[in-house]
Amino acid sequence: MTAQPDARAPFAGVNATWNYTLGSIVFLFLLLDLLVITDLLVRYLNSESGLLLALIVACIAASATRIRYCWFLRGEGEDGMPRLAWTVALFLPALAAWVLAFVLPEAAVFAAAQLWFSGVLFSIVVQRKLRWQVMSAVLVVTLIPIATRLLSGREALDLAERNAAPFVVIYSVLLPLMVISSLWLWRIVRRLDEARHLAAELAVTQERLRFAADLHDVQGHHLQVIALKAELVERTLAAKPDYAAEQVGEIRVIAKEALEETRSLVAGLREVELGDELENAREVLTLSGAECALEVSETPASVEARRVLGFAVREATTNILRHSEATSATISLGPARGGFELVVVNDGIATDPGGAPDASPDGRSGSGLAGLRARVSVLGGTLSAMPVRTSFELRLWLPEGGSQ
Repeated sequence: MTAQPDARAPFAGVNATWNYTLGSIVFLFLLLDLLVITDLLVRYLNSESGLLLALIVACIAASATRIRYCWFLRGEGEDGMPRLAWTVALFLPALAAWVLAFVLPEAAVFAAAQLWFSGVLFSIVVQRKLRWQVMSAVLVVTLIPIATRLLSGREALDLAERNAAPFVVIYSVLLPLMVISSLWLWRIVRRLDEARHLAAELAVTQERLRFAADLHDVQGHHLQVIALKAELVERTLAAKPDYAAEQVGEIRVIAKEALEETRSLVAGLREVELGDELENAREVLTLSGAECALEVSETPASVEARRVLGFAVREATTNILRHSEATSATISLGPARGGFELVVVNDGIATDPGGAPDASPDGRSGSGLAGLRARVSVLGGTLSAMPVRTSFELRLWLPEGGSQ
C-alpha cells in the first residue's frame, strides 16, 4: 500500500508565525512613516523652514523607536511591560512632533499623528482591560492641536494639495484594527501550538498511566499471594516443616510467574507492530510541525526483520524530534536489491544523530544508531546515516530472508 501525506498542513512554527506577524506590523508603520517623511521633505526643500526640519528629525526618531518597540508586542501585556526607558523613548520624539503641530499648520496632521502612532503601540502592550482607555486618551490628546487650529478660525489645515494626507488619515483610523487583528491571529496560532504540545504530553501521560495500571495488576496480585504464603511459612515452619517447604516452592513458582508476566508486559510495550510504528511516526512528526509523507509499497514477512525495521523507524523519529528542526520528512519502505530498504529523510540537519549508545534492558545493543547498527548487522543488512545536501538521510537495507 502507499500512504499519502496528511492533507492537513501542519502548523507553521510559532517563531515563524510571529516573524510574519511582526513583519506585517513593521511594514505598516514603515509605510505610514515613509509617506509622512517624504511629504515633509518635499515641503522643507521648498521652504527650508527650520521648524519643518525639526519635525522631520522628530518623525525619523519616532519611527525608529516605534519599529524597535514592535518587538514588545509579542507579550501583549501578559508577560510583563517593557522597561520604562523604552516607553519614554517611544513617546519622547512623538511628543516633540506633537508640540510642533501647534506652530506648523501645514503639517499639523502629520505632526500630531506621530503621537497617535506611538500611542497605539503602547496601548497594545498594557493590560488588555486598559487598552481602550489608553487608546481613547491618546486620541483625545492627539486631536488637541488640530481642533485648536480649526476652532481658532486661523489658517485652515492644508490638506487639499497634499496627496499623502488622505492615505495617512485613513490608515491612522484603521491602524488599531489592523494591529489588533494581526496580533489576534498570532495569539490563535500560539494557543493552538500550546494545545498541540499539551495533547502530545497528555497522550504520553495516559500511556504511562495505562502501563502503571497494567504493572500494578500484574505485580500486585502476585506480591499479595507471596506475602500471604511467606507469612504462612513463618507460622508453620517449626510445626510442619514439610508443609512449609511446599509453600516455599509455591512462592518460588509465583515469583517466577510474576517475573515472566512483567517481561511480557514490557516486551509488549517495546515491540510495536511495524505498520503501527510507521503510522505512529507520521502522526508524531506531524504533531511536531513536520509535514510527513509515508510511502510503503511492501513490508517483509520475517518477524525479526519487521522488528528491526520498527526499531529503525522509532530511532529515526526520535532523532528528528530531538536533534533537528525539521519542517518536512519522508519515510519510504519497499523492496530493493533483493531485500527491503527503509529510507527516512528530513530537511533538518541533526546535530547529534547517533545519540549515545547504552545498554538496553534485555541486554542487547543499546539505543542510538550504534545499537541499531548492531541489530542490522546481525541480520546481514547495512545502515547509513549522514547529511545529504540540506537534508539528513537514514538508509537501512535488509536481505530478503532477514539473515545471512
